Amino acid sequence: MMIELEVETGGGRGEGLVKTDRELISIPDVIKKRVCTTFVEDSFSNGHLCQCGGSRDSHATVSLNDYFSSAIVSHWDSALHSSEAPTDAFGEVEFGGVSKRHSNFLRLSSDTPPATAYTILTSNWGLPKPNLVLSVVGGVGRSKVKPKLREVLRQGLVRAAQSTGAWILSGGLREGIDRCLGEAVRDHTTAASSDSLTKVVAIGVAPWGLVNLRDELVNPEGSYPAGYFVTNTSRDSYCLDTNHQAFLLVDDGSTGRRGGEARFRAGLENYISQQRTGKLGSGSMDIPVLCTLVSGELYMLERLDLSLKKCIPWMVLAGSGGLADLVTDVLENVAAAPVLPAGGAEGEGEATTKINLRERVAEKVVKHFPSEPDVDKLVDKLLNVHKSQDLISIYHLEQEGPEDFDTVLLKALVRASKQRLSSDASLSTEELKLAVTWNRVDIARSELFTGDIQWKNESLESFMTDALVNDKPQFVRLFIENGLNVQEYMTFGRLEELYRSISDSSVAYTLLQRHLSERQGVAGTGWPAADPAKGLTLYEVAQLLEDLLGDVCQPFYDDKLKIQGITSRRKTIKKLTTVLQEGEYRQQRCVFPWASLFTWAVLQNRSEMAVFFWEMTPESVLSALSACKLLRELCKLENETETKHSLKELAMKFENLAHDVFSKCYQSSESRSFVLLKKKSVVWRGATCLQMAMEADARHFFSHDGVQTLLSQIWWGDMDRNTENWKLVLTLFIPPLCYTSLISFREVEEAEDGTPEEAPKARDIDWLYAETVFSFADIKRIQTKQEELRFTPKGNPTKKSPQKQCFLLSRWKQFWYAPVTAFLGNMLMYFLFLLLFAYVLLVDFKPPPPKGPSPMELLLYFWVFTIVCEEIRGTFFIGNMTVRQRIRQYTQDLWHKCDLIAITLFLIGLCCRMFRRSFWFARAALCLDYMVFTLRLIHIFAIHKQLGPKIIIVGKMMKDVFFFLFFLAVWMMAYGVANQGLIYSFDPSADRILRRVFYRPYLHIFGQIPYEQMDSGFEWNVTCTTNVTEIDENMEPCRDTRYNWMVVILLMIYLLVTNILLINLLIAMFSYTFTKVQERSDVYWKFQRFKVIIEYHSRPCLAPPFIIFSHFHQFIKRNIRKVPSEKIHQFAVDLIDKANNRMMTWENIQKENLLSAEGKKQRESEAERLKRMSVKVDGVLKQTAEIKDVDRRLRVLESEMEFCSATLLWMADAMCQSGVLKAAKPPPTRKVNPSSLES
Repeated sequence: MMIELEVETGGGRGEGLVKTDRELISIPDVIKKRVCTTFVEDSFSNGHLCQCGGSRDSHATVSLNDYFSSAIVSHWDSALHSSEAPTDAFGEVEFGGVSKRHSNFLRLSSDTPPATAYTILTSNWGLPKPNLVLSVVGGVGRSKVKPKLREVLRQGLVRAAQSTGAWILSGGLREGIDRCLGEAVRDHTTAASSDSLTKVVAIGVAPWGLVNLRDELVNPEGSYPAGYFVTNTSRDSYCLDTNHQAFLLVDDGSTGRRGGEARFRAGLENYISQQRTGKLGSGSMDIPVLCTLVSGELYMLERLDLSLKKCIPWMVLAGSGGLADLVTDVLENVAAAPVLPAGGAEGEGEATTKINLRERVAEKVVKHFPSEPDVDKLVDKLLNVHKSQDLISIYHLEQEGPEDFDTVLLKALVRASKQRLSSDASLSTEELKLAVTWNRVDIARSELFTGDIQWKNESLESFMTDALVNDKPQFVRLFIENGLNVQEYMTFGRLEELYRSISDSSVAYTLLQRHLSERQGVAGTGWPAADPAKGLTLYEVAQLLEDLLGDVCQPFYDDKLKIQGITSRRKTIKKLTTVLQEGEYRQQRCVFPWASLFTWAVLQNRSEMAVFFWEMTPESVLSALSACKLLRELCKLENETETKHSLKELAMKFENLAHDVFSKCYQSSESRSFVLLKKKSVVWRGATCLQMAMEADARHFFSHDGVQTLLSQIWWGDMDRNTENWKLVLTLFIPPLCYTSLISFREVEEAEDGTPEEAPKARDIDWLYAETVFSFADIKRIQTKQEELRFTPKGNPTKKSPQKQCFLLSRWKQFWYAPVTAFLGNMLMYFLFLLLFAYVLLVDFKPPPPKGPSPMELLLYFWVFTIVCEEIRGTFFIGNMTVRQRIRQYTQDLWHKCDLIAITLFLIGLCCRMFRRSFWFARAALCLDYMVFTLRLIHIFAIHKQLGPKIIIVGKMMKDVFFFLFFLAVWMMAYGVANQGLIYSFDPSADRILRRVFYRPYLHIFGQIPYEQMDSGFEWNVTCTTNVTEIDENMEPCRDTRYNWMVVILLMIYLLVTNILLINLLIAMFSYTFTKVQERSDVYWKFQRFKVIIEYHSRPCLAPPFIIFSHFHQFIKRNIRKVPSEKIHQFAVDLIDKANNRMMTWENIQKENLLSAEGKKQRESEAERLKRMSVKVDGVLKQTAEIKDVDRRLRVLESEMEFCSATLLWMADAMCQSGVLKAAKPPPTRKVNPSSLES
């Protein structure tokens, strides 16, 4: 059995991460037990027992023979009369009869260092580090627990521990309060959800010598597990409780004695109170520890005094009986009793006061424990407790309900923490520290953020960091709502600290460390020890985002790091090292703090926090799509199944959010929503919604009607979307038909602008949102408006008269600029290309030069050359990406790989056909190439509404075929080899072996079974031989008839497995795939449709081989005339600052409308109604309890008033009879209200 001892080194909260060094040590070498070494006779046992509680027979010989020591020793002491030895009880205990539950246990000496015990609890046993430790003391024995006390334990103590992520330390035995506490922990654990992050952890600290059946736990090698059967009888009081997760069995060498664990337990509590909360000790405060006294015996007073001296706070449950009631009586009544001033000197007065205080405390001791002989010793300890009364809080069982326990607990810890802080420390700050540590936002909201306290931005920043690092989104929301300025809080230096706090088990941390190692490897290791450049910086964050987001975004943070425009990696690192060492950028505020926090939360897969930051982030649609991209890239790199599932769920959640927000935008304004899809983002470094959605594989987002409407508009351009295909094909062959009424075009001028003379001013203002570009006419309209629209010095727009464009030229470009025209032209010419290719292969494939190639073959070569030119243009001359990015993007597409294979095979065939030796290989290569070119038609028809979904289904089924072929190949090889070996004893021919081992079994599946070759019962008219020499000369070997029966049986089994089992398996797989994809085939097709539209939108209007003219035209236009491309406006729009701000404002309004509608829907749900009803019922019950308490007090007050009235009457009557007072007037009579008589 090994444990991990963690030693914290380096780094503090400022560095975000705490490094740990682990050393594996064997438990018997570290943990000890205690054994009594001196037999001190117990006078009441007639020499049979030692004062340690053990019998004479259980002691070693050396301890029995030490008569001199035994004679002079009158009192047994663990430190003097016992010694340590390696522990012999550790491992796991299995409780029988309770679902075989396992709990960790360890027998350890009372002198064991608390640090070692704490390390075993957290490292070896894997218990989560606590945010609070509740130590329950008292309530031992078999006395019956009060129902009120049981309710407080169940609803107050354990619930507070569960909500704060606390440890509960108790005695761990099945007796008294410990047993009730264990049952409450069991009930809360059962009721808690399986994914709850704050489980109740109950740890028992019990004396080893008191545990019943402890011999079953003894095993020097460790027990995994140790059987421990607890009988449900009255004699099982000292058995281990089955509802505790861990047991520390403290051994002081005694047997059957209580209190031996008190000193160790106090030291453990003190050590834990000095540890930091949060992950890796990143919290803002030490772990708070609170001891709770429930009932209790007098010997526990020493335990109370010992903890108070170490400033450990206590809570006393008044009304629970025993020592708790005595302490409550002393603290409340003795402290409140008036002290009369004594005459004489000042010292005499103080002495008199102390004597009076001591006497009153002694009276309380006699009152609660009248049979206690040693009162003076108890009074001394109680006086010490009285001095530390500021560390003690009292909880009254009868006056306060269980629901108030967590509030009382919070205030008790705050009072205790004030004793250890300076006098100027804010009480509210300490309360907030505890609330954040426990993640109790309800307490913080109801007690601290009610408007009475004015929180400053500086005082909330440290709490904000704690909440961010330890994943407490509700506190983050609370701080933002109460005045924390994120713009001031979020600096680049703090952003780096947040990234340094990422868990080392996440994929993001691994990628960040990889980039950090690469940078340090290039820059060298010559930095000072405290240089911030040694840790994670914005450069590693930017590299991580580039890895995950790809080329859709420009580099992040390069302007802040001053490395923009530097292409050389070594120069970049050199410049970066200088900037990092200066560190000036760390003081600068983040330009988009919400987006930075949103990205940080998404990379850590923190769902609730990421959604909150998304609500605050501008450009919500693009931000949600970016999160979807990040999460799906992380999912590809993640290895753990549960984490992969959560990443997929969160990615789908953000895709749905993007879809819903865009739906709101589309309902609000169709034109603005189109601009939103194409607008270049300033937050996400030039990305657009369409680009990010394609990279994120957001099929659900693409299926939105608004996105499809935009794509359809771009696809058809200015033409009517209801135009029949035959009209387009006819116009392609007879271009002048575009000037006729055969094809309908949109009347853009009238539909968009109306009459030029009456253009409203609102239309000009709305144009600031940017134009929706669908076609060539829209592009020209933008250019015209830019020329027409001028602003006066006051900023008012003015218009000039528009210039009329040439109808012939504009209509010609309207037809040929539409992507649908380019698609139909390419499709028709591609069919002609395949026909030409087939004709050359089948009819006109001439021999090598000088006889060939033929003119038709040369035309084919030229045609392929134009196709290659178009591939090069589309890959390297569109966009602004680097060569590496272009190549990576090209190779990521499946159909681009298909094109690359086709072109490569064609070039191989072209080179080989020029030589006679390789002419046969050239023909084979070109035949295969024709198959690849023909398969390219599948991609062309993906745009079709009926064929597109079917093509997707076929693609999915191809994956099933590969799995089927794997099983088939395994079975085919098994059968083929066995069949060949049984039929032919010797056949070295490789050709026959391959045919009969693989090809013939494959044909068996389709019913082609050569019985005469396999079954010797059939006659086979083939000349064969058994001569080995002739067989080596490639003659047919004769069949071996001895194994004919086995061959027939194997054939039957093979056909049974393949034709029935495997074929039906394939059919079932196809059916499942078809059903699964068919449900969402429309979504898949719409996503695939976008890729096709993008491809043909960027292509010239002419198809190969005529596309060469378009290439020459574009070369002259772009490189000589320097005319920029006009088509780029259709998928990417740059907005000026004013228009961009208005667009983001409009988008945020739609997002708020969506969130408001979702919130209203959630509030009206049945669950929320029941929750509100439950809160109201709890409030009524609480008020009812308060009314009962007031009624009880009134009854007491009424009885006291009756007693006072009777006393006054008696005194007056006595005085009158004695003649002391003589009344001149008659006694007053009591006036009775008639209404009271009626009632």
